[in-house]
Amino acid sequence: MQYVKEFEAKVRKTIKEYALCSRNEKIFVACSGGKDSTAALYILKKAGYDVEGMMIDLKMGDWSQRNLGNLKGFCDRNKIKLNIIDIRKEHGSSICFLRSGIQERGRIGNCTICGVVRRWILNKKARELGAAKLVTGHNLDDEAENVMMNLLKGKPELFMNMGPKTGMIEDAGFVQRVKPLYFCTNAEIRKYTEEMGWDREIVYEPCPCSVGAFRRDVRAMLSELEKKCPKVKHNLVAKLIGMLPKIKERYGSSSNLKYCRVCGEPSRNDICRRCQLMKVMVR
Repeated sequence: MQYVKEFEAKVRKTIKEYALCSRNEKIFVACSGGKDSTAALYILKKAGYDVEGMMIDLKMGDWSQRNLGNLKGFCDRNKIKLNIIDIRKEHGSSICFLRSGIQERGRIGNCTICGVVRRWILNKKARELGAAKLVTGHNLDDEAENVMMNLLKGKPELFMNMGPKTGMIEDAGFVQRVKPLYFCTNAEIRKYTEEMGWDREIVYEPCPCSVGAFRRDVRAMLSELEKKCPKVKHNLVAKLIGMLPKIKERYGSSSNLKYCRVCGEPSRNDICRRCQLMKVMVR
């Protein structure tokens, strides 16, 4: 199990080097049932952190049922508390119904809608449950894709919310998100879960609703580039980290923090992105 030891040591090093969390904090892991968040949850628990899982049941039929069932079993076996959030109780319907209602009135991608709604719910619930940190399973591949997507979209200001420890505004309304798997690749994480014998209880295939997502195109492009230059993704992420202080100085300002006048959640605008989407749906 040498690989397992080395992988876990790599994650612990990231936590320590970037001060992602401490053992006197209540930590919640945003779980999907996939390999990344499952690995993060297990490693934090094994390392002695006060950690709980938090999963949003998006009500996506068999996909949600499989992931939820897998995660429940995993948490039971490892004595980890799992908080399950029913999206119907939060938003009155499944994510698929929400998406269809919004997309009837606006051209907005599946992943954009789902991401906005999930981030809103996770921050709100983590805060209500007393979380000091919210762990996500984002890895090096994810971050390299984010760098390239923001460049291609011409949105450098979005870089300031990236890095191992996201966000730069300290406010009681925000639960800081941290990424212990930040320097681990997709391949490394998959190998870790397989070495741990979890390959039969993790859904490895991508979300069925991510078809046509811009991220998939960027992922394919970076994979092709890595065949010629094996460190493309690593180089993108390393460059980002080096530039983050200047990016935050250029684009960050605590004076931009507001509270949504519809839902009361923290926002950079008078109405948060989630409430803007809900407004589109009811037009």
